[in-house]
Amino acid sequence: MPRRAAWSKAAELDPTSAGGHLAASPKESPMIRSALMNVMTAAAIKAGRGLKRDFGEVANLQVSVKGPGDFVSAADRKAEKVLFEELAKARPGYGFVMEESGRVEGTDTSHTWIIDPLDGTTNFLHGIPVFAISVALEREGQLVAGIVYNPADDEMYVAERGQGAWLNNRRLRVAQRRDLADSLIATGVPHLGKAKEHPRFKQELAAVMTRVGNVRRFGAAALDLAYTAAGRFDAYWERGLQPWDIAAGIVLVREAGGFVSDLSGDQDMLARGEILAGGETIQRALGDLLRKA
Repeated sequence: MPRRAAWSKAAELDPTSAGGHLAASPKESPMIRSALMNVMTAAAIKAGRGLKRDFGEVANLQVSVKGPGDFVSAADRKAEKVLFEELAKARPGYGFVMEESGRVEGTDTSHTWIIDPLDGTTNFLHGIPVFAISVALEREGQLVAGIVYNPADDEMYVAERGQGAWLNNRRLRVAQRRDLADSLIATGVPHLGKAKEHPRFKQELAAVMTRVGNVRRFGAAALDLAYTAAGRFDAYWERGLQPWDIAAGIVLVREAGGFVSDLSGDQDMLARGEILAGGETIQRALGDLLRKA
């Protein structure tokens, strides 16, 4: 699939002004055309072809006795293999941190790819087209680039430090709402395997629901952050995450003018596995609510 086709869906979107969303002006350069971004997007598009094809088969497996679980796991591994091979070929020596294969040390210890080949696995498993490939690059301990790509709708979100965040040729801006009562907040609900987290989540959700306009749970942290960068969500919080869930999204939100922290207000998101992201005013207000819950 040509790269232009991978962004065709995004190209149909109109700029939206109410919440910040997709802002663009004739003076702004289209997309990011750096060599690094070309490498990252090409790898994601190639891996995405397989995921899109496999996603089309998931519905046929829903009626089987064994179920589609094994099939989805295989799709996950195949996508990761493609990403690993493509990125390793383009940038020999870089290290990797991957959801399925873990850490692979490189000869270049200053650069590390952080990869989730299929964020939103449960959605994929159930035939829900809300899932994404997430790839970030860490350079000397700092996140410097990230892409989030949903093959189901061909939306490609990209960001590179100092170059802004983009969806196709449109610059992304976080929403600028200032009143919690008008805000739409995203979160993640701890699943059955994280039952110990349920009481705290219920407390936090109860505190948030009494103050914000509404809450959404999409089931893919990378897309939650991409949507926050695009101004679709005013803010997003979640606990119990892994670095590959959020690394690329952190770059997107920062480059879209947003603020990102852990739930204590510090910058240990990857180490603590928790995140709070959004426009400045709502992000700060939501953090206050959560810390008091």
